[in-house]
Amino acid sequence: MSDLYADTHRGLQDQFDTRRLADRLEEMIISDVISEQDKPFIESREFFFLSTVDPDGQPTVSFKGGPAGFVKVVNDNTIAFPSYDGNGMFYSMGNLKAKPEIGILFIDFENPHRIRFHGTASIEGNDPLLSEYLEADLIVRVRLSKMWINCPRYVPKFVKVESSRYVPEDGRETPLAGWKRIDAVQDVLPEKDVGRPQQAGGVITMEQWADLKQKGEG
Repeated sequence: MSDLYADTHRGLQDQFDTRRLADRLEEMIISDVISEQDKPFIESREFFFLSTVDPDGQPTVSFKGGPAGFVKVVNDNTIAFPSYDGNGMFYSMGNLKAKPEIGILFIDFENPHRIRFHGTASIEGNDPLLSEYLEADLIVRVRLSKMWINCPRYVPKFVKVESSRYVPEDGRETPLAGWKRIDAVQDVLPEKDVGRPQQAGGVITMEQWADLKQKGEG
């Protein structure tokens, strides 16, 4: 008996005559270990999409990016990734502390390919991996429950232009996020950012930041 499909899935499978196909795919592609074939794909990503659920049961999806290799395959059923400086809401991180079951979509737009990764997340204080990630606030470890490849048929093919200039790099100061220059947030910036807007070109209005963002400079 499948532990992947519920009655709702089965109803749709029966409606469109795909139950047999769904069962075969479950046999063929669902795995609870990270294979040697999947490891280099996961570890080569510069971003992924993270799905979490808030304490009220509302699901959300966020974009997580970093340098190539920022997702580490710790062993055949665990991955780890850093949480970098964000907008201060810690929305995804707070969600997974309340409800640790998460979903991840790893995707390649240049050579269309994707993997769904479901697991249970945890954040431990003073994780030994923290020292390996420049400017990371937290380390998230995810224990795999199930993963599978997805058909890439509808994935559009994009070509990468450049990496984000906000990804921390050794030997250079990471630029200040443009929105942290907005006048309305100056009195609530975290201590580490106090004074940096003046050094980064000065305080700006929300409208000025919107103009910068439209130009890809925000």
